[in-house]
Amino acid sequence: MKILLDQGVPRSAAALLRAAGIDAVHTAEVGLATATDERILAFAETEGYVVVTLDADFHALLALAGARSPSVIRIRQARLGAAAVVTIVQSVVQQASAELEQGALVTVQAGRVRVRRLPIIR
Repeated sequence: MKILLDQGVPRSAAALLRAAGIDAVHTAEVGLATATDERILAFAETEGYVVVTLDADFHALLALAGARSPSVIRIRQARLGAAAVVTIVQSVVQQASAELEQGALVTVQAGRVRVRRLPIIR
């Protein structure tokens, strides 16, 4: 599984994830440091990445579009350091890898992980 860390996520988390054996890049490493959310989602879908973000807009954009991919992990915890992000990503990948591979929106809060499969049907 390939992980794309969004702009608000510590850039050093990408290196820590790679050291842990996870294929990860930060948006700044692939020329998307100032890209729109839509551009980041398009890149992730084309290149097969799961997006990790702090931004609620990604979930909304995918839900409104009826999209089936890419998967997004939204972390709803403020001021996390790179090591904490890595721990969360590793845990979510372990818990929900099948859903992430098929297309899912994952929301992570302290003590809670919610997984919703894409597309979101209203």
